[in-house]
Amino acid sequence: MLLELSQWLAQDIRAFGVFNYLTLRAVLACATALLVGLVAGPMVIRKLTQYKIGQSVRDDGPQTHLAKAGTPTMGGALVLIGIGISTLLWADLSNRFVWVVMLVTFGFGWIGWVDDYRKVVYRNPKGLPAKWKYFWQSVVGLICAFYLAFAVSAQSGQQVLDIFVAWVESGFSMHLPNNADLIVPFFKSISYPLGVWGFIALTYFVIVGTSNAVNLTDGLDGLAIMPTVMVASALAIFAYVAGNAVYSKYLLLPYIPGAGELAVFLAAIAGAGLAFLWFNAYPAQVFMGDVGALALGGALGTVAVIVRQEVVLFIMGGVFVAETLSVMIQVLYFKYSGGKRVFRMAPLHHHYELSGWKETQVVVRFWIITMILVLIGLSTLKLR
Repeated sequence: MLLELSQWLAQDIRAFGVFNYLTLRAVLACATALLVGLVAGPMVIRKLTQYKIGQSVRDDGPQTHLAKAGTPTMGGALVLIGIGISTLLWADLSNRFVWVVMLVTFGFGWIGWVDDYRKVVYRNPKGLPAKWKYFWQSVVGLICAFYLAFAVSAQSGQQVLDIFVAWVESGFSMHLPNNADLIVPFFKSISYPLGVWGFIALTYFVIVGTSNAVNLTDGLDGLAIMPTVMVASALAIFAYVAGNAVYSKYLLLPYIPGAGELAVFLAAIAGAGLAFLWFNAYPAQVFMGDVGALALGGALGTVAVIVRQEVVLFIMGGVFVAETLSVMIQVLYFKYSGGKRVFRMAPLHHHYELSGWKETQVVVRFWIITMILVLIGLSTLKLR
C-alpha cells in the first residue's frame, strides 16, 4: 500500500524512491509490527480479560502451572494484527507469494480461533474436534500446495496458469523445473526431483506439520514465540537471497522470482513476535493460544517451501521437531507397552519441568538451542 504510494510520489520527488529498497521496507515492516503490538497489546489483553477468555490449566501437569489459571489466552490475535497491518502497509501487494502466505497464516489463525473460542467461551475442553481441525488445516494446506507447485516454477504470476495448462496437456506427467527440486543442504549438486504430486505432498506435510509442531511447543511463557522470531528472521535472509538473481547464483541456490518480497512478511512476523513476547514473558500476561501458534507455524512452513529450504527449516526448527517427536514417541510407547512412559510428561518441555528444571530455565535453554540451530541453518548459505 505505502509502496505504491511512494512509487507514485517518486515520480515528482526522487527521495521517495528509497522505499523501493526491499531491505528498508523489511526493517520498517518489523518496526511497524513491533509498534502496533506494543500499542495494541494492553487493549487486547483488557478485552480478553473483560470477556473472561482465560486459560484452563491441566491438574496433572507441573503444579507451578496452576497459578496461571485464568490468564487471558487467544493473544495470538495480537500477533496476527501486527503481521496483517505491517504486511499490507509495506509489502508489494502485487506479489503472488505475499497473498499465499497471508492466506495460510490467517486461514490457520481462523482455525485456531475457533478452537480456542470453543475451549474458553463454551467451556468445551475438546475445542474444535481434532478431525475437523485437521480437515480444515488440510484444505488450506492442499490449496496452497497445489498453487505453489506451479507458482514456484513460474517467473511471474501469468506463467503460473501457463505451467498448469502445460501440465494438464501433458497428461499430468510433465516434470517441474530444477528450482522445484528438494534441496539437500551442505551439498552443491544433490537435489531430488519431486514432480508435481511429490511437491504437493511434501508441501502439505511441511505446512501442516510445522503448524502443529509450533502449537505443541506453545506450553510455557515465551517458549514458542522466540524460536519463531529467530527462525523467521533467518528465513527472511533465505527469501532475500532466493529472490535475487545475483546472490542466488553466487550461493548456488534456486532463483525464485518474487520470493524476496517475503522478507517483508517475515520481518513483520519478527516484529509482531517481539511485541507479543513483551507481554508473554514470564510471568505471562497473555498466552498465544492456537490462534497464534497454528498461524505462525503454517507461515514458516509455507515460506520454507517457497524458498526451497524445507530441510533447513527442519534443522532451524529443531526445538519444534523435538517437541513433536516427544509426543509421538510418548503416545506410541504408552499404547504398545501397556501404559509405560518414555518421558515424565509430553511435550518435552514438561518432562524437563518435572525433572526439576524451573520454567525459565527450560525456556531460555530452548532459546539457546534454537539460536545454535539457526546459525547452523544459516551456514548452509555458504557451506556447500
